[in-house]
Amino acid sequence: MGGWAEFLLALSVFLLSHVIPVRPPMRPWLIDRLGKRAYFTAYSLLSLAILGWLIVAAARAPYVEVIPPLPALRWVPLLVMPVVCLLAVAGMAIRNPFSFGGLGRAPFDPEHPGILRLSRHPILLALLLWALAHLLANGSLAHVILFGLFAGFAGLGMALIDRRKMRDMGADWDRLAKNTARLSLRLPKPLPRLWVWLVAFVVFEAAVHLHAPVIGLSPWP
Repeated sequence: MGGWAEFLLALSVFLLSHVIPVRPPMRPWLIDRLGKRAYFTAYSLLSLAILGWLIVAAARAPYVEVIPPLPALRWVPLLVMPVVCLLAVAGMAIRNPFSFGGLGRAPFDPEHPGILRLSRHPILLALLLWALAHLLANGSLAHVILFGLFAGFAGLGMALIDRRKMRDMGADWDRLAKNTARLSLRLPKPLPRLWVWLVAFVVFEAAVHLHAPVIGLSPWP
């Protein structure tokens, strides 16, 4: 199987994997049998495997030009990915009552929201920037569909999660979210700790060095 058939199959499997396992009654059923940690670990590994297949399938699809392959656009992912890595690591490192991904142990302080002052959804913002950067650098029809889907998912997800959290939190929303934003240009307060910057740098370096052997394409222009 190859060409458009493989890409459409991979895309369908990816979408189904993000709909079926997370919807009731499937999610509670799986958590009851696997345990919460095992469920999220297995789901994360499965998602990464399917994502890898989807990216490879997009590269194998027939080339139909949508965005011209300008040399300057090849630099966009290299310039954006350090920010993406920092957002992702900082988002995982803080307790986040507004979105998913926050694994921090310290209670959330609404007076010092950290990275959430920039965005209540740092993981989704990282996904949005990653998708847009790679869309510009890979302007074939398959990649525009692929990365456009991710960008749309991230942008729409921010709005939908905010709406649900506002409803669930009620009066607590105004108190907890007063110094946060869905998306802003304000600097985090406080700035991420040194170890967050170091881990983000390691993640970026790993992504650069593993891009060619895993994806099959060098990230360098």
